[in-house]
Amino acid sequence: MTEFLGLAFSPLGAAGTLALLFAFAFTLYALISGVMAGRRGDSRLEQSTRLALWGNFFFVTLAIGTLEYAILNDDFSVRYVAEHSMSVSPTWVKVVTLWAALEGSILLWAWVLSLYAFLVSLTARRDVLRPWVMSVQALSVLFFVGLNLTIASPFAPVVDVPQQGMGPNPLLQNHWMMAVHPVLMYLGFVGLSVPFAYAVAALITGRLGESWLIQTRRWTMVAWGFLSAAILAGGWWSYEILGWGGYWAWDPVENASFIPWLLATAFIHSVQIQERRRMLKVWNVYLIVFAYAATVLGTFLTRSGVVESVHAFSNGPIGPLFLGFFTVLVILGAGLATWRLPHIRDPHSLDHPVSREGAVLAGNVLFVVFAALVVLATLFPILMEATRGFRTIVGPTFYDRFAIPLGLLLLLFMGVGPMLPWRRLNGSLWQSVRAPALAALLGTALSFVLGVRNIGLALCVGLCLYNLVGLGQLVWDSARARGGLGRLPGLVREHPRRYGAYLAHLGIVMIALGIGFSSTYKARQEVTLQVNKPQTVLGKTVTLTALGTQERPERFSSVATVQVGQETLTPKMNTYVNQPGQPVAMPAVKYHFMGDTYVTLLKAEHDQKWATVAVIDSPMVSWLWWGMLLLMLGTGLSLGAPVRELAPRVTPAARPAKETSEGLTA
Repeated sequence: MTEFLGLAFSPLGAAGTLALLFAFAFTLYALISGVMAGRRGDSRLEQSTRLALWGNFFFVTLAIGTLEYAILNDDFSVRYVAEHSMSVSPTWVKVVTLWAALEGSILLWAWVLSLYAFLVSLTARRDVLRPWVMSVQALSVLFFVGLNLTIASPFAPVVDVPQQGMGPNPLLQNHWMMAVHPVLMYLGFVGLSVPFAYAVAALITGRLGESWLIQTRRWTMVAWGFLSAAILAGGWWSYEILGWGGYWAWDPVENASFIPWLLATAFIHSVQIQERRRMLKVWNVYLIVFAYAATVLGTFLTRSGVVESVHAFSNGPIGPLFLGFFTVLVILGAGLATWRLPHIRDPHSLDHPVSREGAVLAGNVLFVVFAALVVLATLFPILMEATRGFRTIVGPTFYDRFAIPLGLLLLLFMGVGPMLPWRRLNGSLWQSVRAPALAALLGTALSFVLGVRNIGLALCVGLCLYNLVGLGQLVWDSARARGGLGRLPGLVREHPRRYGAYLAHLGIVMIALGIGFSSTYKARQEVTLQVNKPQTVLGKTVTLTALGTQERPERFSSVATVQVGQETLTPKMNTYVNQPGQPVAMPAVKYHFMGDTYVTLLKAEHDQKWATVAVIDSPMVSWLWWGMLLLMLGTGLSLGAPVRELAPRVTPAARPAKETSEGLTA
């Protein structure tokens, strides 16, 4: 390390910047050559575009590896390392520091984008779409690499090289989930760039049939799976680290991940209608355009400083650029779709609303309305400040007013869709859904008998039972038609997409029940405890048995040993050396299937032997995490389905009205 013009010069910083310059050059070439290859049909230019994307991936990988090496080796001549790392931090904290702040997170985004572009260049079918797909992918990569080369450079030098470094935000070094949640989120967000690129390529070339959907089915499912896992992992992180006993607060940055998830969920369900019935072509194009654009909008909210959140990176200059890129994506995608509108009108129309496509379309409308309301509620305080000069607060109560009824309606259509035939129902609707409907009535009534007085929760229980009975009926009908339940493993191997969807919906049912019971019956009580003097808290005997401390190079911890009933928990209060005035609670949680034991240390006085703790009773929270596991298993099973050129057309002769065993295909 040397000095030049008062700035510390680091070979690692220079190497990282040089790698980004090469990556930018390769990406710019890929963008231009891909467009030229698409226009001319030149296979040599198309091959050079592929090679350019490979070169971009190599150099972005070199850049991110260089930054990680600088962090692990405490090279504080690199400004990002000096401002966000600390020499005494554990190795795992240094690893995740790579994405713990603005510049590093943008670099991670650029690397994941480059990875997806590289994989697409390897696997894309050799057709007229491929050069355009690679060009659109290159456009996204170019934006993020350009940010890292300009106003979000992680390799900028520093004036005064510190001895130890400032270290990351205490919240980001207090739990191992920081190593998981952001990576899953980027894999989900960025994964939506692939179907977006195919949609734009289809619009440019006029190849607006089902080919682009078939080629992107697995990409879409992978992105959706990662995004689903990221949202639930973020809830788990919030549950275990913030000490409030909750997992979702309608925080603006939480909403930023939820909006594209809603649109992507609508998309993966509606594409089956286009595959089966050649319908909803326009709808699907707009859905995927706005789903990917919403990821950039969410990044704008996270990194512009316009919202206040424990998740947000506040940095002024970068916000307008993200807003501009969001506008470019919307104009590119929606503009092309509008231009091609006369050529992508559906050749078929909805035969009857009481049909499977009618139920899926109704669910799609609900998803889009849900997303629009979340966008409006999230941006409303910003709009009020911009137009009226003051900022208002939109709290969880407002969100719940539309989220609960919309969620219940989605549960209803999630269960009724698979029970209906394609095209139209020739028989009685009651005959098709009789068993699930009776189960719903029984579940709702039983809830009231057992003491549930919240109407929304009682309906949730009924609708979840409705879905369970419906899924069971679909599985039983399929197995019985093949000779009994012993044939079920063979059916799963033969139709992994269908049974993966069943498993994913079972996970959604578990998540819905977990959300319903934990949010309705969550109870919290704060109490000050003297050592060895038990008190009754929320109907449980709680005793502070010991107070102690732990010291590590990077932090000091106050530790309380608390006996709750027959269980012993050790909540902590961590104070990090880089933020001595910002203690962070580390709750202690004992997980149980029907309800967790949760204790947060709020204050401790070691000399006088007392501590203030919060005891939280939140039933069935674990159902969210088990539901997440089922959701991921279902997604993985669906990915095992072979990619077919085209799903068969559905006609009344090929699809009897009484047959309902086919179930879900999304």
